Amino acid sequence: MSSVIRRVITIVLSCAMVIAVASCGASGDEPGAGTTTTKQGEQTTADDGDNGDNEKTKITFQTWNPDEPAFQKLLEDMDGKLSDVEVELVFIPYSDHISKLKVDLASGEGPDVFGLQTGASMQEFSEFLTDLDPLAKEAWGDDWTSNYVDFAMEQIKGKLDSYYGLPLGMSYAGMIWANDFYFNKYDLEMPKSYDDLKKVSADLRAEGEYPLASGAKDDWINIDMFMNIVNDINPEIVYQAIEGESSWQDEDIITAFSLWQSLFTDGIYQDGALGVNMYNDTTDIFEKEASVPMITNGCWVIGNYAKETEEFVKIWSDDNNDHNFNVISMDWNNDGTPAPVTAAVDVVVVQNKNSKNPEAAWKFMEYMGTDGADILVNDLLFYFPAKANASFTGSLSEEGTANYNKLMEISANVAGYREMSYPELKQAFADQLKALATEDATPEQAAEAIQAVSDTTTR
Repeated sequence: MSSVIRRVITIVLSCAMVIAVASCGASGDEPGAGTTTTKQGEQTTADDGDNGDNEKTKITFQTWNPDEPAFQKLLEDMDGKLSDVEVELVFIPYSDHISKLKVDLASGEGPDVFGLQTGASMQEFSEFLTDLDPLAKEAWGDDWTSNYVDFAMEQIKGKLDSYYGLPLGMSYAGMIWANDFYFNKYDLEMPKSYDDLKKVSADLRAEGEYPLASGAKDDWINIDMFMNIVNDINPEIVYQAIEGESSWQDEDIITAFSLWQSLFTDGIYQDGALGVNMYNDTTDIFEKEASVPMITNGCWVIGNYAKETEEFVKIWSDDNNDHNFNVISMDWNNDGTPAPVTAAVDVVVVQNKNSKNPEAAWKFMEYMGTDGADILVNDLLFYFPAKANASFTGSLSEEGTANYNKLMEISANVAGYREMSYPELKQAFADQLKALATEDATPEQAAEAIQAVSDTTTR
């Protein structure tokens, strides 16, 4: 398992910094002039730059997404637009990001601006967030929410009383990505249904290869995949259970729990899946090494086709004839119809209400919610559009275009939201998925345990 490293890079929004960054590699491993990139627990420092009239207001932006190379692209565009703001990007894996926020915000500190997901995390951190509605109305008018797709704004508001974040882009979850190389090598059919997946996983194991790889240590990927399974069986029942309108002990949910458990007990997931994270333990072996046949993940994998670093180009470009990739929408209940996916705002940028520099923080958020989001969606393909009438305008390889078009078809079949709004219920749900994976609970016991928490959940 690869070690988890927190990369911290200070990004100074000045012309001199743009030139310095442009001379460095795009991998994010080499900082620009006046910065240091340090490992977890160390501090990052930057030159103060000019004083006097050129003095900048410093703010911090902490997130797991977008990554450093993408943020360097934003840097070039921000130069001149945010000439009086200096941004320190704290890039950190998602689970560590949330843990750090809990500690820092509770002490009255924390970053000026940070990323969250919709649903439970927005609810959990709501007391630390700035109400953005008055700021956005002043900047863009009373109907500012019409700048974004309705689903995105509905998810951002959720159970809250106002809008506390801006969307960077949309994500769609529940897919499997497969590398043709292994299926051609062993003359195997690409799986379309659960039965296909079970057979091909056994065949791959017999050849000494990984079956379906997943970083099941992370709750989010487990929830994504379970939601895909249960929505194929009944696309309404789990949402009714989340909202307290039906029981978690419904027969269809128990059937879905059984299917989820079989991913582990039938050897469909790789051995030790519960001990590894998705990022970067599992994603690296599929995306950078191309050493496993299949992986669970979402629509955002498509962004690999747009990455310019050598390690991605050599694997994901059309020049590589060995490895070709396919996105699969799985038919879990073997009825001949692929499962509907779930949707969410991939990253919501929010402002710490205890920020010591709220005006500078809002200037940065204005940029990220408009021009920054355009670059991330339209140019870098980090997300699917959350802004109204936005679309990818870059160029993709023939294979990338085919998978993008497939994802557009898949994203039209949405069962519902990806992130629930109740932190305690979500945690109970996640815990029971792991208990099923280790056979510490039967499907019936898992359903009973979640229902007990649901019964005490305030909605």
